[in-house]
Amino acid sequence: MQVFKFGGASVKSADNIKNVTSILSKYKSSELLVVVSAINKTTNKLEELTQAYYMGSNDPFELLAEVKTDHFTILQNLFDSTDHPIFDDINNCFVEIEWILEEEPQDTYDYLFDQIVSIGELVSSKILAAYCSYIGIPTQWIDARNYIHTDNTYREAQVNWVLTEEKIRRDLPSVLDNQVIVTQGFIGSTSENFTTTLGREGSDYSAAIFASCLNAEDITIWKDVPGVLNADPKWFEKTELIPELSYTDAIELTYYGATVIHPKTIKPLQNKKITLSVRSFLDPESPGTKIRTTNQTLPVPSFIFKVDQVFISILPRDFSFIVEDNLSHIFNLFHQHRIKVNMMHNSAISFSVAIDDTGKNIETLLVELEKRYKVSVARGLELITIRYYNQQTIDRVLVNKEIIRELKDSYTCQMLVKNIDE
Repeated sequence: MQVFKFGGASVKSADNIKNVTSILSKYKSSELLVVVSAINKTTNKLEELTQAYYMGSNDPFELLAEVKTDHFTILQNLFDSTDHPIFDDINNCFVEIEWILEEEPQDTYDYLFDQIVSIGELVSSKILAAYCSYIGIPTQWIDARNYIHTDNTYREAQVNWVLTEEKIRRDLPSVLDNQVIVTQGFIGSTSENFTTTLGREGSDYSAAIFASCLNAEDITIWKDVPGVLNADPKWFEKTELIPELSYTDAIELTYYGATVIHPKTIKPLQNKKITLSVRSFLDPESPGTKIRTTNQTLPVPSFIFKVDQVFISILPRDFSFIVEDNLSHIFNLFHQHRIKVNMMHNSAISFSVAIDDTGKNIETLLVELEKRYKVSVARGLELITIRYYNQQTIDRVLVNKEIIRELKDSYTCQMLVKNIDE
């Protein structure tokens, strides 16, 4: 039994969807579950729509019309007739958003975000499932919300693994005997049947949940890169494919910010010893990268770059020590404001962190911190992480850079830097 996950780029056009189905046609006789992300950029557009609706800033109906046009253009290029039921099905999905927009916002932003943005995955998966059936691949569309059960933490829901595994194991194996299952990434539901999301880019995690619960042999994430590279091609002209990774190295790379795999994806697979492959939907015959139990370390140093970093230094106002009570209070504030730490360092009288510049929630965090501490802030920085570093690799990335803070252990070097010419 296998699980495939296709990201937004793989289904961004009719031609891309046809390419996905050509890959699936080679596996249609196998037990196969397919997880699909929202069509390219749809999540961003629906997030913008939600913001416009909640804040009353722009016309959300105009933004919705743009999203609908994107999807119906794809449908018209896939199906010979608009009489196909999928056209009404997709329109009805968007009507759910229209119902929300017709009323003034009454609920929290996070709740509304999940109800609106989740539609992206529902429509993309419905389109793929309908086209698979249309060309003769026996396919069953399922609603992931009936299987992935979560708590009520909207936008970052925590999975109820016991209930999720029970539902998946009870219903899906019999379907997989005869049909390819197509479902959604990123979404789940609460005990009250309200839609939740698992965090941005959470479709990889959804695939891992299904794979773990079904005891899959392996899972493949299909991307527009040949596999896991030792650096993002937008930063380095010459990158190298890593043919094999240990679970540990994969977890470390995703923790430090490598975007090729969602950080929560690896652990459920490691627990069940399920091999994860990262392959290219543009070159499906290429083997890509395998992530599994292995003693092999990375064959080359790996580089991770995170821009738009904010460096926050925190000192007690009475110049006392940074002790457990202070740290507990600080981390609780970070948790409340949903801010994730990329780098941290503490001394006797100070505690410093580097975080992504996520906007308004940082400003509210700073207000809370300043009630109890002295706080200094530096913005516009870059965080460079090198896994399996040496001095040559460090020198390579420090051209025209000044180090603000550096942390090293045996395998990993992190440097928070700013451009010298700024």
